[in-house]
Amino acid sequence: MKTFEELGVAANIRKAIEEMGYENPMPVQEEVIPYLLGDTTDVIALAQTGTGKTAAFGLPVLQKIEIKENVPQALILCPTRELCLQIAGDLSDYSKYIDNLRVLPVYGGSSIESQIKSLKRGVQIIVATPGRLIDLINRKTVDLSNVKYVVLDEADEMLNMGFTESIDEILSKVPQGRQMLLFSATMPKEIAKITKKYMQSPKEITIGRKNEGSNNVKHVYYMVHAKDKYLALKRIADYYPNIYGIIFCRTRRETQEIADKLIQDGYNADSLHGDLSQAQRDYVMQKFRIHNIQLLVATDVAARGLDVDSLTHVINYGLPDDIESYTHRSGRTGRAGKTGTSISIVHVKEKGKIREIEKIINKKFEQGAIPSGEAICEKQLFNLVDRIEKVKVNEDEISNLLPSVYRKLDWLEKEDIIKRVVALEFNRLIDYYRDADEIETPSDRFSRDDKSYPRRKDRDRSDRSSGGRTAEKGYSRLFINIGRTDNVNPATLMGLVNDFVPEKVNIGRIDIMQNFSFFEVPDRDAQKVIKSMSRQEQNGRRISVEVAQGGGSGERSGSRGGFGASRSDRDRGPRRNSDFKSRSSSKPSDKSQRKGGRKPKFS
Repeated sequence: MKTFEELGVAANIRKAIEEMGYENPMPVQEEVIPYLLGDTTDVIALAQTGTGKTAAFGLPVLQKIEIKENVPQALILCPTRELCLQIAGDLSDYSKYIDNLRVLPVYGGSSIESQIKSLKRGVQIIVATPGRLIDLINRKTVDLSNVKYVVLDEADEMLNMGFTESIDEILSKVPQGRQMLLFSATMPKEIAKITKKYMQSPKEITIGRKNEGSNNVKHVYYMVHAKDKYLALKRIADYYPNIYGIIFCRTRRETQEIADKLIQDGYNADSLHGDLSQAQRDYVMQKFRIHNIQLLVATDVAARGLDVDSLTHVINYGLPDDIESYTHRSGRTGRAGKTGTSISIVHVKEKGKIREIEKIINKKFEQGAIPSGEAICEKQLFNLVDRIEKVKVNEDEISNLLPSVYRKLDWLEKEDIIKRVVALEFNRLIDYYRDADEIETPSDRFSRDDKSYPRRKDRDRSDRSSGGRTAEKGYSRLFINIGRTDNVNPATLMGLVNDFVPEKVNIGRIDIMQNFSFFEVPDRDAQKVIKSMSRQEQNGRRISVEVAQGGGSGERSGSRGGFGASRSDRDRGPRRNSDFKSRSSSKPSDKSQRKGGRKPKFS
């Protein structure tokens, strides 16, 4: 392993990073730093989140800056405010012993006037989110004509967030001869388009395999019925008393609902999503960083670029539509050489997506068994014992109080005291799990090696009218005559149901096709949904909803003829997760809750 000195890093920068605890370069730094210091060729670096990418591009950029030129020479674009601040802070730390070098973070949610004043005073490096930088360009308050180095950090995330047009506009403002550095965890087609459009014969540096998951992360999935997802989440959280992690949900509404449930059930949790103001997001993140919150429930967008170390777990409360998003989720843990666990709560219909993810990340998932109540209580008990063993005792502070305590407990034997401490801490937890039903693991009809697993052609021939699928037990599969052509996605469809149906309806699996879609609702709500939504309009088009033939246990419609899902539609259509809302959201979450009890979180 080489040292930073051998890589060519200047002495004043080495002094700063050594004070920060940097001893040896990480693999991505060892590969990228000497190349950037010795060449002006464009570079594409593919490496997972948390592998030291900021130092990989930051140290060479700092070393190449001309301090005497008090104009922007380097531009670093990143997707989120949090990552912007993180990068700017790191660069300021790395440049501690470089006099007169100024780094300016430019992002939305803060005073644009103060950023304009800083630009007028002069800066050499700008770290920016695309939206705020475009605003400054339109105000003609930032000059990018002297930029020599452009870095796109987490480029795939910026494209996923819809910044393609903004990046195009920004890059049109920088000189043609600039050096461009693109850092990304994955290599989707959109990134390839950027490289062809803006980069000249780039050098590609890959750490590991493209899109591969981190070696420090263990991948586990728990198979449950859709209605049991929240109960499974609670048991997983209970089984890891010292958990410090992020729970990823699909929508803002689901994020808030799950966070509210966890808080009501006594867990140390909070939510992070786009409906929160910037001040609220900052407050939540500050609590999470100092470990005042153990479980952060977040959407993918809100959790991108978070500067949080030492996460023990990432929990996927349902798998993402975009498989590459899984790489980013799991990359939030197992960072900087530490180990972590990525947990996915799935049901049978999502098993295929597990296999797809395995191929992408080149890692195998373990199938976990939902912890029993007895196992959880045992794990919590030993955690308590461990805390008691390791607690620091301040003799001076408590010495005056102890004689009275000793006299009070003198009639008890040591064993009796231990029993009472355990009972005091765990009586309610034990009562809760004594009354709680064990969570049933659904039978997985098709194992990984099962030769009887039906191939796509077999599925295509059967049940064409319901898209080749049958509804989950207790649910009806409905047909609706709008699809991707109408700019419909799962969130849009859920919004239509919420808008047009008077009462709350739990939605199961959603399949978006090219010109129509299918979605599942409880049998009892099927006719209500059909009646409420039929003859409504979406973007000037009249909506038609009816039960798909073979689509569940409710009333069946007749033959749909041309409305059946064609093979080509299904082949092109994305395979969606089956639960966009927890089906247990309107039900009591466990027997103890039905009795009015509420379980506290012990940690």
